[in-house]
Amino acid sequence: MADDFAAQDLVTTITPPRKWESIDFHEVQRYRDLFFFLVWRDIKAIYAQTILGFSWAVLNPAIQLIIFTVVFGRIAQIDTGDTPYSLFAAVAVIPWTYISASMTASSQSLVSSSGIIGKVYFPRIILPVTPVLSKLVDFLISVVLLVGILVFYGVKPSLNLLYLPFFVLYMVLVPISVGLWLSSLAIRFRDVRFAMSFIISMLMYSAPIVYAANAIPDDYRLAYSFNPIVGVIEGYRAVLLGGAIPWEYIWPGALVTVFLLATGSVYFRRMERVVVDVI
Repeated sequence: MADDFAAQDLVTTITPPRKWESIDFHEVQRYRDLFFFLVWRDIKAIYAQTILGFSWAVLNPAIQLIIFTVVFGRIAQIDTGDTPYSLFAAVAVIPWTYISASMTASSQSLVSSSGIIGKVYFPRIILPVTPVLSKLVDFLISVVLLVGILVFYGVKPSLNLLYLPFFVLYMVLVPISVGLWLSSLAIRFRDVRFAMSFIISMLMYSAPIVYAANAIPDDYRLAYSFNPIVGVIEGYRAVLLGGAIPWEYIWPGALVTVFLLATGSVYFRRMERVVVDVI
């Protein structure tokens, strides 16, 4: 009887992959220790052997903010209503810096980790998600700069702050959803790495970072709002600066993010089976 149970324990059932198989989150949960280790490794490696260390998390958005204020606020004199341009831009630059950096790192995560992928098995979904989570540390540090600017201009918190967790989650899901697609494509088409600078520039100027969303003509606002970053930026402005939350800009982009996340996870799962062969 004992031999029968031992033989049953050794039986492994192999089933053919389903056509629309998505990410196995139970498997990811079993590898959570590795997940946490990779995130912590990224956090420590970002500013390793640098003089200023984590100060770059504040300097980077601060320099961008100064440039935007001079070029678009003083020279171009973009209309931001009653809101000072530096305050208007700061609320957008902080989340945009996080999105652009994490999206870029996520897109190259499989290619840059090819040595690990070829040696040991683990859920590959961990790799494109790791930089998105590790760069949250930079985001939290840069929030200190944002809070300082809000205090300087005497901005008082409103009940809109209750929506802040939603927009933080929204902000995190945007680079994850895009990163799943780009990292999957990058293992076959190395052009993705060279196209990223163009993609980031296009996304920055197609989102209301240096200008107000209401500058877009009414006829184009629905199509414009399908850019997920538009919803993130407009949401942060409403939450931190007050005023009505412009849901007409937020829900279309949120739906696009969910669609990219769902389809990206399916495509990533399909590519995960061949990643070792093509990377």
